[in-house]
Amino acid sequence: METGGDELSDPYPLDYFARRPLIGNVRVSPDGAHLALMKIPSRKGDPIIEVYDATDLGKPPIRMNADPMEITRFRWVSDTDILFDLRQQVRKQIEGFNRGTYEYKLGLVNVETHKLKSFEEYGIFLEHRLPNKPNKIIVSLFEGGDEGPRARVSQAFRPRSYHELDLKRGTKKLLIRGTWAVGNITFDGNGNPWLARGYDYGKRELIWYWRPPGSKDWKEFRREHQDEFEFYPFNVVGIDPEQPGHALVVARNGHDTLGLWSYNLAGKMFSEAIYRRADVDIGGAVGHTNPWQHPYTATGLWYITDKTHIEFFDTAEEALQRQVEGLVPHAHDIEILSRARDGATMVIHNAGPRDPGTYYLVKDGRLTLIGGRQPLLEYERLANVEFVSYEARDGTRIPAYVTIPHGEPPFPLVVMPHGGPFARDYGGYDEWAQMLANNGYLVVQPQYRGSTGFGIRLQRAAFAGGSQQGYKMQDDKDDAATHLVGLGLADPDRIAMYGWSYGGYAALVAASRTPQIYQCVIAGAAVADPVMQINYYRWELQGAVRDRHVKFDELGIKPVEDVDDVNVPILLVHGDVDQRVPLDHAKKYLKRLDEYGKSYKYVELEGADHFTNTLFYDHKIKLYESIVEYLAEDCGPGGL
Repeated sequence: METGGDELSDPYPLDYFARRPLIGNVRVSPDGAHLALMKIPSRKGDPIIEVYDATDLGKPPIRMNADPMEITRFRWVSDTDILFDLRQQVRKQIEGFNRGTYEYKLGLVNVETHKLKSFEEYGIFLEHRLPNKPNKIIVSLFEGGDEGPRARVSQAFRPRSYHELDLKRGTKKLLIRGTWAVGNITFDGNGNPWLARGYDYGKRELIWYWRPPGSKDWKEFRREHQDEFEFYPFNVVGIDPEQPGHALVVARNGHDTLGLWSYNLAGKMFSEAIYRRADVDIGGAVGHTNPWQHPYTATGLWYITDKTHIEFFDTAEEALQRQVEGLVPHAHDIEILSRARDGATMVIHNAGPRDPGTYYLVKDGRLTLIGGRQPLLEYERLANVEFVSYEARDGTRIPAYVTIPHGEPPFPLVVMPHGGPFARDYGGYDEWAQMLANNGYLVVQPQYRGSTGFGIRLQRAAFAGGSQQGYKMQDDKDDAATHLVGLGLADPDRIAMYGWSYGGYAALVAASRTPQIYQCVIAGAAVADPVMQINYYRWELQGAVRDRHVKFDELGIKPVEDVDDVNVPILLVHGDVDQRVPLDHAKKYLKRLDEYGKSYKYVELEGADHFTNTLFYDHKIKLYESIVEYLAEDCGPGGL
């Protein structure tokens, strides 16, 4: 394992990491005449949209904002129209679990007339840009509100109505209305409904339907019990371009890892395996880089190990990808984000551990740098990330990402478990890991048992022999530290844990462990009482899924009950409007710390929700300063 190279004299100011991305969401218009991007021009500012002349990026752009609402994303829907998502923080208190302080809506702006329209309908979504129908798009709306017993079913299976929206007139025409039996409809490249999902509420089964070409009748081709879907998903990700009447499906089909399969819709069976790996799951299909000419066309598949890898079954798209990879400096994860109708104008995005994201424009045969998401952060001063695996104490193989600072080992180590726990980390730029590495810390992100993306055995190991929450799942995190100590990379007397959400839970568990390998822990948005957490959403779960998750939380370690065993200092951080892990968790745990006279510091982030996209500059600078100061001064005797 390579170290990060020569030691840097001074780390970056934490301000550099706390800033929200300068630019993002860069896209060219379908005709290639305009380039639009989102920009946050100041530390505490909200995003604006800038629209440039794509033939001359030096010309002053058109600027648009949505004050008092915040633009979170946009899409070109015609040569001159941009559809954007908006949100606004309208409450100072959450309204209950998963009911946060924001409200959302869609907006539409014409870049030539500057006319602005907003859509107030509940749950409106863009479904299809209808490239063959200029100035028309398909939008969907939830049917009814979000109350009642059927609201317990995932939004993915709730019925929606689908409308053709005329961008010039602002009028809507109903195309098709979903029902509980046949709802959540997907359209093909020409805007014809071809795929639908339904939910049999009595049998608790998820149902898939398709429409054969030329037919208006829905044909059922797959049923799955809700209890099985968690571990054995079946996801249709496109139409098989090679076999008529077949769909591209991501599924296990009897294997440990998810693969990409061709599925015979009329025959209701898997036809052939297109691609599968033994080490990691397939993430899904890759769409054509020119969706205006080839809408909803799959050209390959992707999976993630050290980076995102693409396996193409379209040779022209593969050749273009390889050509682009050869043009961009420090190419890592290269993506053609946006491409004009003529195919010649495109936006390229590169990202990697040492590149938070850089955008380039290809126009008239020339490659032009547009800019970076975090231009103050230089490639040479960020840290390498290596994808490794290690053996846990019971022999289970655990993948991990290791961010290696500049300098010579052994380094002080921060174990940083991801949230979820049924989630995973990736091999690209991680702001927290890079911020810590820039301040001299080795960072390991273990993909402990329960993590997704590495096969069903590793995921289900979180439940093997009962809940492993706080037990073998915790061993995996400690064993990552032991592994790095054994390699000579980490100093055994300078180890800490930092995590957020479930990662914060793991940090609280670590604080009470014996034997103790950590000098301190930092717990952000931590689940302190798993039983209280499961009670927030117990009503949403049914059958085996309910039993499994209830037992997982009830039988696992409960940090709030182990405070008397805490044997290292703790930094506790929580947002005061956290809707996913409400502030009551922190209050309950703090009360117990005081009862037992334990050493801790507490930082509350005013106006911060649970999710990273609700952590603004003030939140992040306070968080990062608290972390770095705590590790240096309060983490064990003399600091880490």
